Amino acid sequence: MREFVLLLSALLIFACQQGNQQGESGEDLTKNTPKGQASVVDEESEPNILQLAVKTDDLSTLVAAVQAAEIEHVLVNAGPLTVFAPVNEAFKALPPGTLDDLLKPENKQKLAYILTNHAAPGTFKGRLLKDGTTIYMASGEYVPVQRKGDDIFVGGAKILATVDASNGVVHLVDKIILPQKQ
Repeated sequence: MREFVLLLSALLIFACQQGNQQGESGEDLTKNTPKGQASVVDEESEPNILQLAVKTDDLSTLVAAVQAAEIEHVLVNAGPLTVFAPVNEAFKALPPGTLDDLLKPENKQKLAYILTNHAAPGTFKGRLLKDGTTIYMASGEYVPVQRKGDDIFVGGAKILATVDASNGVVHLVDKIILPQKQ
């Protein structure tokens, strides 16, 4: 019994020390580490949506916004998931100061709401993107699909390219899909 108590005490002390890892200068080393599945590194599997976004230079602003909103978990869940990923130019087209304001910690919930308006449960591509249909987004809103010739628009954003991921599909789009309820 005494050995069990000693072992349990040692485990508790170790767990408490692990919960607050500090560097030589006293800074918290766990503060900027990704959370949950977003921190898993696997070089053998096909990349998930977040991993694809991180590797795509034209999605660097989206990645920064996802991190600021702390919603990395949305892009790494098992899926399937469809993400309409605004390219950097889409963010630059916002009114001056808008993105800087959204990236502030006090606007994290608003940013998360806007970003989840770009993600839909399920896989939507090809013939599933029919003119006149709507897609239910993770924000709880529906966005319309329009076809104009060979071009497909979702929520007014034109699909520029499509890339498959291990947990769904990523459509690079030219605009921010703003939610109706803000």
